[in-house]
Amino acid sequence: MSDNDRPRCAWATATPEYVTYHDEEWGRPLHGDQELFERMSLEAFQSGLSWLTILRKRPAFRLAFADFDIPTVASFDEADVTRLLADAAIVRNRSKIESTISNAARVLDAVPEGLDALLWSFAPARVKPLPGRAIAATTPESAAMAKQLRGRGFRFVGPTTAYALMQATGMVNDHAAGCWLADEVTADPVRGGSGTAARNS
Repeated sequence: MSDNDRPRCAWATATPEYVTYHDEEWGRPLHGDQELFERMSLEAFQSGLSWLTILRKRPAFRLAFADFDIPTVASFDEADVTRLLADAAIVRNRSKIESTISNAARVLDAVPEGLDALLWSFAPARVKPLPGRAIAATTPESAAMAKQLRGRGFRFVGPTTAYALMQATGMVNDHAAGCWLADEVTADPVRGGSGTAARNS
């Protein structure tokens, strides 16, 4: 079977960009504070927009936000906000731009265990939906993650955004039954799968 003939999640067949993103990134376990900060930031920018818009603008976002290097973004000032608001290649939303800068500072000031450890502590014990169960927009784990992040001063991290982050970074496996990745992609065996923080929040 060729790559083009592989069965995929329905959403992933709409554009070539989605096919590549689905096959190479979505649902695969992702680690690293910088990598997860980028995904968190882009999910926040996606709010109210299509993910395809963000995906196509991702190279520009990386350039504008210094590859989402956390200390660098945390140091951005009003001149940087003005620069970003003038950058037509990204989403020019002041609240989202300012929250990205603020969230970088929160990673440094309020997440001593590291962003990777914090986010992955909310990965549920069951990472794949039960057969026949519809995929929800939020879960108890994503609500707990959002509550914890907001409690530490993060912005644009509601339960829906948190769950989209969990799906994208492999904390859960929401590939549809029949998708060629449904059984291949699994939660991280070391950090995923405990759900401890969600149960204790």
